[in-house]
Amino acid sequence: MSMTPPPPPPQHEAPTKQWARSWVDSATQAVAIEVRAQRGIALPLIAMNLTWFAKLAITTAFLGRLGDLQLAAGTLGFSFANVTGFAVLSGLCAAMDPICGQANGASNIALLRKTLLMATILLLAASIPIALLWLHVDAVLSRFGQQPDITSNARSYVVCLLPNLLITSFLNPLKSYLSAQGITIPTLFSSALALALHVPLTMWMARTKGIQGVATAVWLSDLAVSIMLAVYVIALERRRKAASASAGWLEQTRRDWVCLLRLAGPCCLNTCLEWWCYEILVLLTGRLPDARRMVAVIAVTLNFDYLLYAAMLSLSVSASVRVSNELGAGDVWAARRAAMVSIVGGVVGGVAGGLVMMAARRPWGYIYSHDAGVREGVSSAMKVMAVMEVVNCPLNVCGGIVRGTARPVVGVCAVVAGFYLVALPVGVALGFKARLGIDGLLLGFLLGAAASLTVLLVVIARMDWTAEAEKARRRAGADTAVVQAQSGV
Repeated sequence: MSMTPPPPPPQHEAPTKQWARSWVDSATQAVAIEVRAQRGIALPLIAMNLTWFAKLAITTAFLGRLGDLQLAAGTLGFSFANVTGFAVLSGLCAAMDPICGQANGASNIALLRKTLLMATILLLAASIPIALLWLHVDAVLSRFGQQPDITSNARSYVVCLLPNLLITSFLNPLKSYLSAQGITIPTLFSSALALALHVPLTMWMARTKGIQGVATAVWLSDLAVSIMLAVYVIALERRRKAASASAGWLEQTRRDWVCLLRLAGPCCLNTCLEWWCYEILVLLTGRLPDARRMVAVIAVTLNFDYLLYAAMLSLSVSASVRVSNELGAGDVWAARRAAMVSIVGGVVGGVAGGLVMMAARRPWGYIYSHDAGVREGVSSAMKVMAVMEVVNCPLNVCGGIVRGTARPVVGVCAVVAGFYLVALPVGVALGFKARLGIDGLLLGFLLGAAASLTVLLVVIARMDWTAEAEKARRRAGADTAVVQAQSGV
């Protein structure tokens, strides 16, 4: 029995299939290139953020060796410094991300330079009222019912941290200036070297000056990072064209300052509202029955969350850099592709983080406490936090995408809607009214994070990328950059 072969395909079918295959191959290659670009930014930043976590752990360990009073006072003082100082400076500096990222995409070196200088001046100015507040930290803590011996030692710790305000005002802009250009390896190496210095330095300072010495070691190691990054930036600028050696540094206009300040306010508010919300969570935990044990549980649980936050923050910065770079270059499809790849990476990172937290929920409690109640509480709380990590990671990535488009107000609205209108009220209801304790508080935060993520995803899905690219090109002065490039500047 013979079978007749099928009729030949129409002449147009083979070219169509070839075109479709070529398009798929091209799209796959573009996505692979984007993944490699983001990986090159994110991985060094993850390692750098882990050095920060290690530095915090070392500092806490040496405070504990000094005694329970010093540990309590140092931890309280550092929390106060974070909430009132470092969160504010970090938030203000976040305004550099969209401006410098888009300027780098538009090849506008002058705008990069002037933004670095303006952000440094802004942070130095903001440090003055923060320093005045820190000088009265004992009075503030006393009003919240803290014991006199704890407030006195906390003041000693915070006052010795005052130079870190000045150092952070230089360090944060330097980091943002480099990361906006996709340069992250120098930050990693300088942080690693500073961490190696921090161990013997803290050991010596703690032995000679106690709690004040531990605080001094913190800002001395940060000073080392600042000096190394400053030297690298100077070397980087010298490698640029000689004609552009002085371009941009002192050319600030009123328009430049207005643009920076308009972004700095919402960026600062966004960062502070998020940090403060977790501090409120700790305070609420202190009002639960068996408060001492519950505070220990939430502290141990959040320590693991901070470890995973190193990866979340790095993915967020990577998303912001890639989106802002492509928008500044005017490449609409590349910017959109960078956003989509970032979101997928955030989901994968969130799932991985949740699985890691689930696997570590029992051994993690044993590291910190011999109390069976604390260990069981940590195990239970980390189950809820594991689910929360699945939401938190893409939430941070989406925040980075929105920040890269220079729309930080959207991030503020998402934080307010999710955490203050959902997380806190629902958490209080579940934790206190429904008597679910810490698990109830964390469930409220899980729902709040999901609400914030929903807001950001809707905004990104409805975003007009062509319009965002046009705004970015105007903001980054792309036409000016082209003229400068053609003239050798």
